Amino acid sequence: MLLIYTPLITRRKKYIFDLIIYNLCGFKYEITDKSENYICYEGPKINYSRQPMADDELFLFSDGLLEEKGVKHKEIKPVLHENINTIFPSDHTDSALPYDPFSAAFYFVSRYEEYLPHKKDKFGRFESGQSATYRNGFLEKPVVNHYAQRIRNLINDKYPGIKPVRYNKFRFLPTYDIDVAFAYKGKGFFRTIGGYIKSLIKRDLKGIEQRTKVLTGRETDPFDTYSFQLGLHEKYGIKPYYFFLLADYGLKDKNLPVNNNVYQKLIKKMGDYAVIGIHPSFASNIYHNKLKEEIKRLSSILNREIKHSRQHYLMLDLPGTYHRLIKEGITNDYTMGFATHIGFRAGICTPFYFYDLENESITNILVNPLAVMDGSLKKYMKLDTHNALERVKKLIDQVYEVNGTFVTLWHNESLCDSRGWKGWKKLYSEIFKYAAEKMK
Repeated sequence: MLLIYTPLITRRKKYIFDLIIYNLCGFKYEITDKSENYICYEGPKINYSRQPMADDELFLFSDGLLEEKGVKHKEIKPVLHENINTIFPSDHTDSALPYDPFSAAFYFVSRYEEYLPHKKDKFGRFESGQSATYRNGFLEKPVVNHYAQRIRNLINDKYPGIKPVRYNKFRFLPTYDIDVAFAYKGKGFFRTIGGYIKSLIKRDLKGIEQRTKVLTGRETDPFDTYSFQLGLHEKYGIKPYYFFLLADYGLKDKNLPVNNNVYQKLIKKMGDYAVIGIHPSFASNIYHNKLKEEIKRLSSILNREIKHSRQHYLMLDLPGTYHRLIKEGITNDYTMGFATHIGFRAGICTPFYFYDLENESITNILVNPLAVMDGSLKKYMKLDTHNALERVKKLIDQVYEVNGTFVTLWHNESLCDSRGWKGWKKLYSEIFKYAAEKMK
């Protein structure tokens, strides 16, 4: 058993010790604020304070962030130590590390910087360019996992007899957002007529022909890429996660009608092969009562409780979004990522429980960090398929190195191999294979 001494036990410390020491390093531990008990302890021990106390300890200097309450501006000073990027540097000569790994980890996973005044993008989201990881060039590195890896090595070196009680393994988790289930099918009379009119105005004769063939059953809908997806999952034995939009039709919520039989049939079919979650609408961020209704709709279709979610447009406003999800019984969320860049918004590639800085409490909603989205690569980063593949492979390697979970977000329409997505179906197959084979 590992004993951790700290002069003041706080919720923040309990939270980050659980994450780093137990969940990531795999060691059971106890925490004490009694110096006499700590000094007398003859087993492996960590002193997390401002001064060393014993010769047989592992001393890590405490910056003090985990003893504070609320948020305040922090001067972020990035440092590089043994190829690990971090913040909260320390010049204490007795500290085993020249930085405070627990404060740095807490700053990133709590999304501390998102509570501070910041500029939002046109959709009202925290901009990736304002994050400390992006500004300092390590957004694509799961630095929190690296901190844990470094601490585990320090513990093993000093106390070779200590054994972990849990081990993490690399996992690949493919997820899909179904914003528009079909290009033509199931749209209803008025939207179908409107589609024909738009094509006529644009003189899009190929579009008119394709729509007609799909609606008359002579051609497969271009967005109907579900068989391809299921084939990949079956080939590699991986269970996917699907998030369906069940919103009222709106400017940014253009899914099929909720009561449409074609749409409901699709949801039920995918529910036989995958974990199904709600894709809360863009409008639900403004009209909060919509979230409850959308979850109810999905639950009614599947006849089961809905516990998983990912926000449409990756709309994540902390802590309000998580407050609302928790209230409606959601226990797992997959929104933690940036739309404009790939990488690790919270600096971590392992699921973690959300810490509510507003209430200084540990919540029961598990955050599953997103690593890469199709739209990020193509729309925002402007990468071609070759460069996109190389960037994603490097990301997978990063996650594999620390035994993390690699979460992808793809859309059914980006696998249609047309409409600007030529070649991206093949790209996805290669990404899928590369990630899946690392699980063997």
